[in-house]
Amino acid sequence: MKKHIISLHPLGKELKVNDQTPLIDVLHEFGVEFPCGGKGTCGKCRVRLLNGELNVTKDQQKKLDQLGLDSDWRLACYSKCTSDITLEIEQFKHLILADETEFFFVPGKGFAIAVDLGTTTIVAQLIDLSTAQVMAVETMVNPQVRFGADLISRIQACLEGSASEMTRIIRAAIGMMITLMLKKHDVELEEVILVGNTVMQLIFSNCDVSPLAAYPFHSTNLGMKILTTTELNWKFKVNKRIKFYPSIGSFVGSDILAGIVATGLHLKEEYTALIDLGTNGEIVIGNKQRIVCASTAAGPAFEGANISMGMRAVTGAISSLKQADGQLKANVIGNTIAKGICGSALIDAVAILRKLDQLGMFGEINSGEPDILLSGKVRLTQQDINEFQLAKAAIAAGLFILAKDLEIELSHISELYIAGGFGNYINIDHVVETGMIELSPKKIHKMGNTALIGAKMFLFSDLSTIDEILKKATLVNLEADRSFQDIYVDKMLFL
Repeated sequence: MKKHIISLHPLGKELKVNDQTPLIDVLHEFGVEFPCGGKGTCGKCRVRLLNGELNVTKDQQKKLDQLGLDSDWRLACYSKCTSDITLEIEQFKHLILADETEFFFVPGKGFAIAVDLGTTTIVAQLIDLSTAQVMAVETMVNPQVRFGADLISRIQACLEGSASEMTRIIRAAIGMMITLMLKKHDVELEEVILVGNTVMQLIFSNCDVSPLAAYPFHSTNLGMKILTTTELNWKFKVNKRIKFYPSIGSFVGSDILAGIVATGLHLKEEYTALIDLGTNGEIVIGNKQRIVCASTAAGPAFEGANISMGMRAVTGAISSLKQADGQLKANVIGNTIAKGICGSALIDAVAILRKLDQLGMFGEINSGEPDILLSGKVRLTQQDINEFQLAKAAIAAGLFILAKDLEIELSHISELYIAGGFGNYINIDHVVETGMIELSPKKIHKMGNTALIGAKMFLFSDLSTIDEILKKATLVNLEADRSFQDIYVDKMLFL
């Protein structure tokens, strides 16, 4: 078959591909994102054609025109390689949050791996069980992003016949990460423990995700998944079997189970809350007697997928905004020209614009203009602000309903932990000012990657702790609450 060379500038990389190879199949690992799963609806997989030919279909040209892009731009999801080409793409450096938090442990023997398998990113650590020391870390963007940025897109891709491929690539990716760490440290592994949301667990374990695609969105296959290196096609030895820890509910996975262990909320007399503001927002409130959990649809706004100039926390994204002399001052990742805005800065923008009286109580732009300039050419549209309102209302309503389920007031929560990479970069005062979390900022703490912390703690504990938490934990369907719609609408307002 005829071959072509794709040269990637400024990376200095060359790829040899077959004729008619879709660019979506080969560019995702080099920082080109496909938030809509390659359906051509988001326009965020743009690349600049520096040399060669890439045919433009009518549908692609229509989208390019809508985006106001010049003739040298292409959308990778529409394009197939039919000649030698040179493309300009930026090697986006994702801010992937690893962890080296200290915790109590009883020393063991040997070495083990803890893995946080996220929808967007993966973190794996090699742990010395005698000291709990992190010996090596590997991080990467989840290669499944080519099938879509969010869980719904991944589920849909599975239903459309991509399940086995998604299983293969995620197993291969984590196997490669572990292999790289073992090349640095020639040790024998005792155990590998993985945590992640329910969809990631089911795909990794080659289980059916279709029950999560339709009402009542309930899977009965939530328990511990135990696998072997032979099943996973991993070439290194692990003395014990590989464990993917159990999920709490259909959309509340073992990453939240790990977060509960990391915060210790299951051991406390007072009520403690945990919010993971990742791709799929999860909320937990509980104490030693009872724990309630829920999943919310906050991710698309905070991850940038539903924001017109939204980006993940990568080079060129506005990561934070400050007010100076009545003006907005932006911090851009990579100290470069602003290309878009990520979730942490979106929160900043709304909070500051409210202070400057540029946004009204209902989220309306007071000037009557369709958008507001933030920095460079990056603008926030009225639709963007409305998307933020939906996301912040999802979190605020979720907290309110879970507290109501426990028959407590929000003020009874003694501490609230914000988890996840995105949560690590937000301005807590601004979060409170927008009404997303209706607690004193003094009660709110950033805790980083609680999923990874918990996964490491699992290496030093028996399963009795997990069984105790699962017995205490209840998954709450927020939409089933009769007052949900009224609460949700009320929480959209800026008061």
